[in-house]
Amino acid sequence: MGLVQEVGTFESTGGRKAKAFAPVRNARYAVGLEITQNHIGAVLADLSGELVRFERKKRPFERSDTYAEMLAGIVQGLIEKEGCPVEKILGVGISLPGILDKEGQTLVYSHALGLRNVPTEEFSRYIPFSCRFINDANAAGLAEVRDLESPRSLVYLSLSNSVGGAILTGGALYGGDHLRAGEFGHNTLVPDGRPCYCGKKGCLDAYCSAKVLSQLTDGNLALFFDGLRSGNAALQTAWNEYLSYLAVAVNNLRMTFDCDVIVGGYVGGFLAEFGEPLREMLVERNTFEPDSSYLKFSRYRLEASALGAALLHIEAFIQNL
Repeated sequence: MGLVQEVGTFESTGGRKAKAFAPVRNARYAVGLEITQNHIGAVLADLSGELVRFERKKRPFERSDTYAEMLAGIVQGLIEKEGCPVEKILGVGISLPGILDKEGQTLVYSHALGLRNVPTEEFSRYIPFSCRFINDANAAGLAEVRDLESPRSLVYLSLSNSVGGAILTGGALYGGDHLRAGEFGHNTLVPDGRPCYCGKKGCLDAYCSAKVLSQLTDGNLALFFDGLRSGNAALQTAWNEYLSYLAVAVNNLRMTFDCDVIVGGYVGGFLAEFGEPLREMLVERNTFEPDSSYLKFSRYRLEASALGAALLHIEAFIQNL
């Protein structure tokens, strides 16, 4: 089928050397789209799940034919720029900021996009490939676990312009009875605290979304962290407060699920550089041992959800061989 190739041999353990095989990476591709309130992310991934190309375009969401046609144009442009034959495209995965039904045919609710009970076909109607849909945080969680040596349970916490997450057991997503599992942003962090966009008070989202930080630098999150690098005292104070709330949330996830916790999303992409104080706070909060090694920082800054959506097609293709 032209999907694998011999790439050498392993060292002998006493008999004939075993041959080593690997995927023919360019045998198939999948496209992933991430739709947000103000941006569209697009990736092209190869058969091994590696990122081939990533683009991000600023474009406010609107429910219109023009927007849907533009999504199709982004897909087509991505494929053409890489020079991929259309017959090698497995399909397009689309991540959405909201709750989907089990069949992925209806976006049940999305506060970010201001939608309720909208057919997902509205997003894909001009895309000439098979399309699959997934919640954005679930997609990002799948991207984070895609090349782990063995499937295991873990929790993914997404800190973007809203806070979400994913629960993975044995490498598979746990959705819950109503496909709302992982809505960590609406765990109550401070009873009767700050107002949340959901209408309640004290939600984790109100304390740990990326907007909490970016609103201090004219809506630009990167500028916030530039300020930390330059020693801005006011921004450092805000960051310390942010981490103190985040430490409570992460510790609660650890105590609840007793597994690794990956922190990703827009803020998660900066934690490798700025997250060491968070580890120290988690050591102090850990009930059982002075340890925070379970905390893992995201490998991605912006492309995780789009990549995870593309992986839906790659995994389905491999499983059906």
